[in-house]
Amino acid sequence: MNPVMIGPSILSADFRNLGAQVAAVEAAGADFIHVDVMDGVFVPNISIGFPIVEAVRAATNLPIDVHLMIVEPGRWIERFAAAGADIVTVHVEVDPNLYRTLRSIEEAGASPSVTLNPGTPVVMLEPVLPIVRQVLVMSVNPGFGGQTFIPAALERIRRVRASLEAVNPTCRLEVDGGIKIGNVRKIVAAGADTLVVGSAVYAPDVDIAAALHALRAEVELEREIREEQ
Repeated sequence: MNPVMIGPSILSADFRNLGAQVAAVEAAGADFIHVDVMDGVFVPNISIGFPIVEAVRAATNLPIDVHLMIVEPGRWIERFAAAGADIVTVHVEVDPNLYRTLRSIEEAGASPSVTLNPGTPVVMLEPVLPIVRQVLVMSVNPGFGGQTFIPAALERIRRVRASLEAVNPTCRLEVDGGIKIGNVRKIVAAGADTLVVGSAVYAPDVDIAAALHALRAEVELEREIREEQ
């Protein structure tokens, strides 16, 4: 299994001090920065675009993981790659040319990643699993930060992990939505190796470094338990 990586989502960050917020999680040991792009059409919210990706790129050398919650994602792949995205995730639900779009992500110099909403059957991923470098399992309905983890996501994580072991074992399995101290070990035990955290790290009353260190400690504990079994 790949080593577990943790990346804060700037959707929950203080945008008045975005550079400092990015620097804080980098100093605390974050492995990547997650950027949620929403268009108000595919999801019921509007977030950010190219200028923020460019600003994050200027603020850090960490990988930038861009999640496109938009219609017609294929139109914008080159622009997001040029803005600084290292990983680009697109949804199976919105792209009738999914295979071509994933290939275009790679051609643009980024890692292709695919995701699906909690209500979309996992089988929808199967045709493209051999060609992606990351699969994102959404554990909340996309659109807003601070939501509660959907328990049924654990079984979906297990199913995707089993499929990846069969056809693409080096592919990373990312989970995004409601990850906290209380559930992170279960999520890793189910097969996730890439964790997106938002309000668990970025919140007015949260010590960023302490929160990331605590999450990392839980992940390490789960790893030690699995090695002993």
